[in-house]
Amino acid sequence: MKGIWRLAVLVMLAACGPAPAATVPTIQYQADGTVLADQQHGPQLCAIVAQSLPPQCGGPDIIGWDWNAVEHSARNGVRWGSYHVVGTWDGKRLRLTEPPRPAEHHDAPRSRSDLTTPCPKPTGGWRPVAPAKATQEAMADAIAKAQKLPGYAGSWLDQSYLEEIEGYDSRDRRSVERHANDPKRLVLNLRFTGDPSTRESAIREVWGGALCLSRAQRTETELRALQERAQQEIRGTYSASVDEWEGHVKIAVWVVTLELQREVDAKYGQGLVVLEGFLKQVGS
Repeated sequence: MKGIWRLAVLVMLAACGPAPAATVPTIQYQADGTVLADQQHGPQLCAIVAQSLPPQCGGPDIIGWDWNAVEHSARNGVRWGSYHVVGTWDGKRLRLTEPPRPAEHHDAPRSRSDLTTPCPKPTGGWRPVAPAKATQEAMADAIAKAQKLPGYAGSWLDQSYLEEIEGYDSRDRRSVERHANDPKRLVLNLRFTGDPSTRESAIREVWGGALCLSRAQRTETELRALQERAQQEIRGTYSASVDEWEGHVKIAVWVVTLELQREVDAKYGQGLVVLEGFLKQVGS
């Protein structure tokens, strides 16, 4: 009987023991970019590349890289290539979990020439009000004048008319030179804080083409100051810019986490500083 009781106690103790630890899923990230190694550092992932020969760039180290396993270029002690990489991220380095492969090609993002106009289209469409003053020189003068007016917040050109031109190809230099930047067809967009209509008379002194004046929450000067501050304060930043169309600052970091975005929103204001991650979570 004693042996039986001993066995029962052991079984009970085993049943009350600690439960096995749950398996924590490993987050993997992916990116298309240049990988480069030179005499100063080993393989590193680059988001921005100086187009010299050989190219120059730097970024986080890549662990597990083997140049013998990939096609690459080499010159003056520099080895580089364009690849699709997948791995885990420890905050400073990318550790490969899959063999690299040639970079995947995606459609180019929309350029500033594609930005639309927030003003309602006039009856009959966008047309110059004074064709003689719808020139490249007049447009440059109008932007320069706007930048000196109180509350200036940004400018851009709406060239959506290009979508109506049969056979237009933004990748073809001759097509761009022939059709783009036509001051008699594009819309000059200028943005100001306060009431933008109070600046119209000053702009019309020099510009006779289509014009849209819209309202902004912050001036360009305020956004530039915020850009400089955020670029210095946000960890892992490799580039920063002001988006005048959206009215916010873009900060490029290697990985965007929910925790980091919450910190940024709490510090600078909801949606005022937008984070863009170079490494994207696999499956997201």
